[in-house]
Amino acid sequence: MSHITLIRHGQANTEARDEESYDKLSSLGHQQAAWLGQHLRSTNAHHPRTYCGTLARHIETASSMGLSDPVIDPRLNEIEYFNLARLLEEQHGIAIPEEREGFIEHLPRVFTAWRDGKIDDAPESFTDFETRVTSALTEIGQGQGPAIVVTSGGLIAMAMRQFLDLEIPAMARMALAVMNTSMHRLYPIGDHLSPVLFNAVPHLEHPDRHYAQTHL
Repeated sequence: MSHITLIRHGQANTEARDEESYDKLSSLGHQQAAWLGQHLRSTNAHHPRTYCGTLARHIETASSMGLSDPVIDPRLNEIEYFNLARLLEEQHGIAIPEEREGFIEHLPRVFTAWRDGKIDDAPESFTDFETRVTSALTEIGQGQGPAIVVTSGGLIAMAMRQFLDLEIPAMARMALAVMNTSMHRLYPIGDHLSPVLFNAVPHLEHPDRHYAQTHL
């Protein structure tokens, strides 16, 4: 069993309110990814295997990091949060927040309604999301050599939920906390992968780069 480093994509389109508009990196997102790639090379980090989802922001992040020919796997894609939020509003009258602070309460409400099957016609079920995350990470973990996985905050939060037995409120707080281009490591302990690193941004720790420590 090999360790896995999960990386959230760089900053995307912060003004977006739909899936398609959100799915592209900002200029800062490209810079964050380039700095992370430089950091990994300067520290001689060894990751013979690289993976990412099929979303543009995943592929662009991997490219700006300098990762060559990642394995592209749709199981590593983000949840369709904007679509779930829209359906929740249409079906239950729970408005999508206009300000960032509003998402602190909104995100766990979306996750809870989704898990409980109260969002009709959801793009995928909560159970299906859980299953694909487990399937992808288990398969990657069984490969030879350390792996880098470029993905999204929702998937990282789901991985933490699974490996730490988190309830929905804690999973939502995890998702809200994950910074752009942050690193999260799953390490084999016994027969299981366990989290040993969360939300690390060593490439953004210099005071000149603190402005680049973004969540959105």
